[in-house]
Amino acid sequence: MGITQRARGVLRRRDPEATLPPGARNVVHGPALPDESTLHLVLDLGLRIGEVQMASGAGASDVTATIIGVVNAYGLPHCEVDVIYTSITVSCYRGTDLPPITSLRVVRNRSIDYTRLADVEALLRRITAGEVTASDAYRELDRITTAPHPFPRWVATLAWAGMAASLAVLLGGGTDWKLPLIAAAATALVDRIGRLLNRRALPFFFQQIVGGAIATSVALGCYSLGWLQNADLAVAASIIVLLSGMTVVGSMQDAVTGYNVTAAGRTAELGLMSAGLIAGVVLALYVGVRIGGDAVSGLDAQAIGRAGVLAPGLHLPVQMLAGASTSACFALASYAPPRPLLAAGIGGGVAAAVHALLTTVADVHTVLAGAVATTVVGFVGGIIARRLRIPALVIAVSGVAPLLPGLATYRGLYELSVLGSPSGVATLMLAVATGLALGAGVVLGEYLAQPVRTSLGRLERRISGPRMSGPLRPTRRRLD
Repeated sequence: MGITQRARGVLRRRDPEATLPPGARNVVHGPALPDESTLHLVLDLGLRIGEVQMASGAGASDVTATIIGVVNAYGLPHCEVDVIYTSITVSCYRGTDLPPITSLRVVRNRSIDYTRLADVEALLRRITAGEVTASDAYRELDRITTAPHPFPRWVATLAWAGMAASLAVLLGGGTDWKLPLIAAAATALVDRIGRLLNRRALPFFFQQIVGGAIATSVALGCYSLGWLQNADLAVAASIIVLLSGMTVVGSMQDAVTGYNVTAAGRTAELGLMSAGLIAGVVLALYVGVRIGGDAVSGLDAQAIGRAGVLAPGLHLPVQMLAGASTSACFALASYAPPRPLLAAGIGGGVAAAVHALLTTVADVHTVLAGAVATTVVGFVGGIIARRLRIPALVIAVSGVAPLLPGLATYRGLYELSVLGSPSGVATLMLAVATGLALGAGVVLGEYLAQPVRTSLGRLERRISGPRMSGPLRPTRRRLD
């Protein structure tokens, strides 16, 4: 009998609930959660919001913080979020007595629409402030994601053309009025043909090949006919337009914040798209030299000047206006609403002005000048974006566009394919270094802007690193 009592005492001591204080007993069984149907609704709501952000180029840390903010606002405090480049997974812990509920969503389409992103940001602010129920938020999100673009596609085509014309002026074509027009026409042609190829589900790698080949062929054809004094700048402007939609900023943000798998995926896509563009340009150069002969091979690559550097002959106000126009046109082509469109133009003007001052006045190397210029853009954009209640991502990505190394890329390809010079490899490496410096500068600027903000929230402290999208302060809960 004594042995039985001692055995029962051991069992009581091994009982997990018997060793816990009374207030902690509910932790063993799990947190108090809403009913299962509401739980599935909240998880799907967070996943769909994260999908919109991923499709718009937001970093994995932004998507993670956003989903955590949404599920916390609706009473799911113990959720784990796993974000990779092609999928988002959310798992809700329900205690030791019940299995967790896990939801997965695959990110298939990456069509940038900054109006949709801005609307989702506004919805997020209402969710984290407890102003909208889960069911109403789901219906509102469904309306946002199924709504058509705010203006017709031909407006975006004109915006891409305007971006190419602005870049032609920014790169040094202000004295030749034909250059911006030809660059704009070539870019518009590339956009319309790309639109047709996209309808037929042609992979983007081959679309980049076609775009690079068309832009280079148009410029070389106009040069051989005597319509252009410098075909290099026209090709460079079109290359920058084709590079502008890539995830340079998102790749650097993921790498800095520790999301290495997503950073590797973005980098692989960036390299593949760049390889397609390079293949198209080289193909057009090779065919142009074989057909045009001396008329095309007589291009003087050394006359381009320093690769990727803004033309020193232009005055600073012209450079600022051209940079602002470049970024504003990019934002317009990405369907940005008016307020983010204006902020993007300001960011591009600041980036072009700082870069020009550093390279022409202080004689700073183009890679360092680009990093400093985009750091300023990231810092200023990170502050004013929260004040104006617009996504900082719009300012960051648009502000980088005027400084993308299109001229260095074309010069390196020309040296390799036409001149047969091994110095083209070094020039291409300079272009790669410039692109990395631009992305790193934006991320650093956003990180430096965090202590300056007066409304630094709990969530931003938990999710360390720069934030370019999503909520900062999840507060109240509301389910019904």
